[in-house]
Amino acid sequence: MCDIRLFRRAWLDYRTAANLLAVPENDEAYMNNVAYHLQQAVEKTLKAFLECVGVTVPNTHDIDKLVRMSENNGSCVTITDWIKEKTDMLTRWETDTWYDIDYCVEKKKAVTGLEEVGKFLDVNGLKKELRDELKEDGIKDQLRKFFPKDYEPEDAFEWNCYYQIYRKKTSAASKR
Repeated sequence: MCDIRLFRRAWLDYRTAANLLAVPENDEAYMNNVAYHLQQAVEKTLKAFLECVGVTVPNTHDIDKLVRMSENNGSCVTITDWIKEKTDMLTRWETDTWYDIDYCVEKKKAVTGLEEVGKFLDVNGLKKELRDELKEDGIKDQLRKFFPKDYEPEDAFEWNCYYQIYRKKTSAASKR
């Protein structure tokens, strides 16, 4: 069974970036913090999905490497086009925002990043509201087959994550 804590941390990084961006600061270093947390949200999401398929994830912040690992190892993550196109930029948002004192993320890029990372998380079920698919009759019962006895997800966020992890198996089960 997958550990949902890394998904929660990814969501928290995204919310942190959104909250930081909402504060009226014009300092470029401030935008670096927004970008850093967006990169962390993507990185942790990719790593969480890899761990759910049994892949031991190396210590890396390289988004391109994590995307390739996801594609090559049967991860259930859905990679959006923006994430695929911006892997190098996202990786720089982790390394350069911390270690290069002269590196500055433009506010426009941070705003776009917030929107696109939000879409990435949403399509992968990382949200507080219950996914529409889980409101359909029988879907939760199908998911429960993958849980240990007497386990029940504690909230909609967990249900969403487990649905994304097991959706292919549940859709195959419903076709039988």
